[in-house]
Amino acid sequence: MTFPYDRARLDALVADVDQRMADAERISREAVQVKLRSKGLSEADYAEISRFANSSAAPPELRDLARRIDAGEMTWQDIASGERAGDESVQNALQSGVPELQRAYNALEEGNDPEDVVAAGTPRPAGRDDDDEPGRFTEDAW
Repeated sequence: MTFPYDRARLDALVADVDQRMADAERISREAVQVKLRSKGLSEADYAEISRFANSSAAPPELRDLARRIDAGEMTWQDIASGERAGDESVQNALQSGVPELQRAYNALEEGNDPEDVVAAGTPRPAGRDDDDEPGRFTEDAW
């Protein structure tokens, strides 16, 4: 019985498989060396959440939750861990942001640039109705 491939072709196929296996092993060794990002939020993340939650830009439900946290009833870590997931005020605060998240998701799905999506969700400074007009009557308003 004859083999359907000639010896040179078979040797080339075996060499190709051997090379792919060596590449896979090398990549596996390199992957082990990669440092994974830590799970969870950092203290800086919690500070930023707190800063926003205490700002006038936050929804009332989130500001109420921030007051409870500031009063020591719970922590942002409790919320992030899911420990307070059953708390009605936590649910209300988190649900208050869903429409904005939906808007951002839709904009990203439509192909908008992520930086533009973020900028569109950033509130304008107080007292500014039109970016083309100065905030108060000054010489540059002429």
